[in-house]
Amino acid sequence: MDDELRFAIEVAREAGDILMRYYRSDYSTDWKGENDPVTSADRAVNEFILEKLRGEFPDYGFLAEESSDDRERLKKERVWIVDPLDGTRDFIDGVPQFAAMIGLAVNGRPVLGVVNQVAAGKLFYGVVGEGAWLESDGKRTRLHVSRNGDLSKAAITVSRSHRSPLIGEVEQKLRVAREVISGSVGVKVGLIVTQEVDLYVHPTLGIGIKEWDTCGPEAILIAAGGKMSDCWGEPLQYNKPNVYHLKGVVATNGILHDKVVRVTSEVCGKALADSN
Repeated sequence: MDDELRFAIEVAREAGDILMRYYRSDYSTDWKGENDPVTSADRAVNEFILEKLRGEFPDYGFLAEESSDDRERLKKERVWIVDPLDGTRDFIDGVPQFAAMIGLAVNGRPVLGVVNQVAAGKLFYGVVGEGAWLESDGKRTRLHVSRNGDLSKAAITVSRSHRSPLIGEVEQKLRVAREVISGSVGVKVGLIVTQEVDLYVHPTLGIGIKEWDTCGPEAILIAAGGKMSDCWGEPLQYNKPNVYHLKGVVATNGILHDKVVRVTSEVCGKALADSN
């Protein structure tokens, strides 16, 4: 993965520069759906990243949030999965919790991720089996999740703009010590791999979180010793015909994962049964 990682880091840095030019100036905003904005920054960065990746890796598949889905990707073993601006609502609101994210999936599983939280000066990257790193303030730091196994001492991060209606019940049953509100999924995973929190839960059933929201962040989390799954503990799959994670997302330091999944599967299972 050396060539892929090196190139993805370079592209994510340049994508971050483009985002900041828009962030500090005027840009247009449209709506793809309820609570689902898209800006001219999203589209410009999406086009830039795909052009770069396609030029360097023409035989790979590609899936990106702001591009029409080319189903040829389903025939590919290696697929780049791109979220040009994760945390668009934060970007619009002037909150620096957004990121440009690039992930690489091989045979349906994430293997490489780059998350550029450019407004905060943080660049996260990792390769599964090789490690994860943070570059910030001119320093490069090896990342590892916390070793906390006690939920009563744990901190959880939850969504600022896409808060699940089930999260209150999940938190009540988990009895965690502290909640941290955050933006982008990549930023949330950044909090886990820097040991600022221990877990992230997004118990949404049906449409909601998508492959480009999690591919790069999941690779970084695994590389740092953590774990991500759906709310029943099953691995997230990538390069599917349906790009939604239909059973929510749980991300933890690994040690806490089974404890958290016992709660999320109970809460989500009850919600699913009640809806039928």
